[in-house]
Amino acid sequence: MSTEMNMEERLWDYIDGLAGTEEKSFIAQLIESNSEWKAKYAELLDTHQLMQNHLELDAPSMRFTQNVMEEIARLQIAPATKNYINSKIIWGIGIFFITLVIGMIGYGFSQINWSSGGDTNLPVELTKVNWDKMFNNTYTNAFIMINTVLALMLLDMYLGKKKQERMNVK
Repeated sequence: MSTEMNMEERLWDYIDGLAGTEEKSFIAQLIESNSEWKAKYAELLDTHQLMQNHLELDAPSMRFTQNVMEEIARLQIAPATKNYINSKIIWGIGIFFITLVIGMIGYGFSQINWSSGGDTNLPVELTKVNWDKMFNNTYTNAFIMINTVLALMLLDMYLGKKKQERMNVK
């Protein structure tokens, strides 16, 4: 199999004119003396001539570009990001978190005893607070989960209504 592939490669190089001068003379001698090489050469030469003379590239129809453009126009194209992201919502979320951080910092500064003169003892011993009683309660966890789901549902209804309004306007 590899000798046949090697023979085909060498013959194609000979036909295409890629073989060196020594290689060309050697292959010409093989074609004249060996019947197998001669038959393969005739077959490949016929193939080469068919490819040179009768090979035509298929061209798309004259209306191909127009058909593609009409199909694209028929489908709804996604709007630009600026159109479907409401900047007021983003600003609202950002202001909420900034207010939350400022509130926490303000509360922390309000709890400092400024007249203590370097004494940093807090009035409440935080290591003695049992946080498990507050956040390990099943009812508290259920309350937080239900409120989160309801908030997401409310946001989904609001955004869905805005999307529906935009679709009706167009």
